[in-house]
Amino acid sequence: MIGKAAITDGNGNFSIEEIWVDEPQNDEVLVEIKAAGICHTDWDSLSWGKPLVLGHEGAGIVIKIGHSVKNIKIGDKVILNWAIPCGTCFQCQEGNQHICEVNSPVTAGNKANGGHAHLDGTLFNGQPIERSFSIGTMSSHTLVREAAVVKIHVEMPYSSASIVSCGVMTGYGSVVNAAKVKAGSSVVVLGTGGVGLNVLQGARISGASKIIGIDINPQRLEMAKEYGATHTILADKNDIGLIEASKIVKEMTNGRGADYAFECTAIPSLGAAPLAMVRNAGVACQVSGIEQEITIDMNLFEWDKIYINPLYGKCSPQIDMPILQDLYAKGDLILDKMITRTYTLENLAQAFDDMHHGRNAKGVIVFE
Repeated sequence: MIGKAAITDGNGNFSIEEIWVDEPQNDEVLVEIKAAGICHTDWDSLSWGKPLVLGHEGAGIVIKIGHSVKNIKIGDKVILNWAIPCGTCFQCQEGNQHICEVNSPVTAGNKANGGHAHLDGTLFNGQPIERSFSIGTMSSHTLVREAAVVKIHVEMPYSSASIVSCGVMTGYGSVVNAAKVKAGSSVVVLGTGGVGLNVLQGARISGASKIIGIDINPQRLEMAKEYGATHTILADKNDIGLIEASKIVKEMTNGRGADYAFECTAIPSLGAAPLAMVRNAGVACQVSGIEQEITIDMNLFEWDKIYINPLYGKCSPQIDMPILQDLYAKGDLILDKMITRTYTLENLAQAFDDMHHGRNAKGVIVFE
């Protein structure tokens, strides 16, 4: 099948190109992509040193299936999941499907082909090309394993469904699955962009009574109130480590600090900032995926503070994504409003520019 996709050369460049997508084999499904979310990780993947089909958030409809597919049928609407579990390795058996030792492109290293045995399933200029995180959703069609899709069982637009599989799951899951925020607790969220808004939603849904959003952008703080923030703090760019902001947090939380704090800025210098926000024996959670080397003043850990760094909100796709759909159907999970602009695939450059300049809560590519 001939399709079109956003292709990167791995050296910082991308273009919209024609590709060939093969027929599904064994446990593979062929998905016609209807919408693809736009994330900072997609921008980062432009410089991963190898050609790729871009995109790791998406939703679409199954149009063909392989003979070994068991639970998906043609016509199913699906969300694409980039952390594909094998179901049998040590971590999957431990319940950590998001860090599968066989398929995860994050944790499996050179052992992984992303769970995709049919390596020549996508061709560009007659040569096999990898798909980002083995799903490559910025493409009119994608060929993936059955384990990479989750059925959509509620009424929701493809655009809203497409963002569930990364930013929404990461934010919500960090609150519910990783930190296990308790009802009646106090929560601080550092950075109220796309992921931060979903942390706010997770805290609200979990029943936190005081939810404090911190950002340097006043417009984002206004948006944060819609998603669950009960209080906001406009931070100063010159507040190193947000120490001054942490003093305000303590004033708001009986002088102790919050029960939980979540870093959602992706700014390395703020990697330790949530520790300054939480009380003794509180939980600090680094959500944004900072991977640079940072220096931490160990005094920030006093006393009995816990610092966690979960991946993908500890996602178990066939459990968590149906829950997120149900929360959306009930009106508890805000998705439609989060998508502030949609684009065609050909306008991806503008979409990246809008993302970098903070013009959107979330941008989405929509395929006609």
